[in-house]
Amino acid sequence: MRDDGKKDESVRLIELPSPFPLEPGTLWLIEPPEGFAAAQLDRWREGTLGRPFVFDSSSMRHLFFNTLGTQSSMRLDEPDALVAAYTRKMMAFLLFMPEPRHVLMIGLGGGSLAKFCYRHLPQTRISVVEINADVIALRKHFAIPPDDERFQVIHGDGAALLSSVAVRPDVILIDAFDEVGVAPSLASSDFYRQARRSLTAAGVLVMNLSGQKSRYPVHIENIRAAFGSAVRLMPVQADGNVLLFAFKRRQLAELPHALRKRATQLEQDLGLEFPVFLERLRAGELLAIDHARSM
Repeated sequence: MRDDGKKDESVRLIELPSPFPLEPGTLWLIEPPEGFAAAQLDRWREGTLGRPFVFDSSSMRHLFFNTLGTQSSMRLDEPDALVAAYTRKMMAFLLFMPEPRHVLMIGLGGGSLAKFCYRHLPQTRISVVEINADVIALRKHFAIPPDDERFQVIHGDGAALLSSVAVRPDVILIDAFDEVGVAPSLASSDFYRQARRSLTAAGVLVMNLSGQKSRYPVHIENIRAAFGSAVRLMPVQADGNVLLFAFKRRQLAELPHALRKRATQLEQDLGLEFPVFLERLRAGELLAIDHARSM
């Protein structure tokens, strides 16, 4: 998987004082090629800017697509940490695939998952597909490492790439959004069938559902159609998200008891609450045939 048409990813940001009366900090807007004008700030206030922006508080850096919700957050003094609860729970894929050779991520955002995997899974190759060139252009501002022999950010559509490039990931992580919710380009049933075919024999797909809830059912139905009953749903109350874990090997969806020992070891190794993640999966729904239709 190569991006032969890669261009300069640098971007110039315009620094502005915080526009939020109750939250001091700094707003950073991407400067357009023609230069910055007051109209850009007006469009930002109206929510029609159409480009991601960055906001810094005293200790955090946040990525936004609009003023309605945070897309990603990073601690300025610990840029590799997983801040959002749902990102920590997405790492539960390690319960089933503790030594993945290749992790494919669809959606870069602020790079939280990419950075954590790059730091803590040194034997793993990581490929990240991101459709928004502006998001990629902000990678240095979120301490996302440069491409190397085991890490690559690809500008493109994840669904199109998966259908056109021969790739065999052990894990697929989907965390892809537009301004209102889950990326609609992933809603095709063909995409999830191709994702299942692409995964290795014991592969795992983890998807984050957030934003506009009316977009959830088509994704749930199509994942269920592709993976059968080997799908578990895990709500993330702290973030208001829902995670879907889909397994190519049906037995993994039953969460065998041997996972308890692995969860304890992973918690010691990575400092994340893997025993809690396992219990959340056990408490979650093992999707039945008609479950998605009832949501």
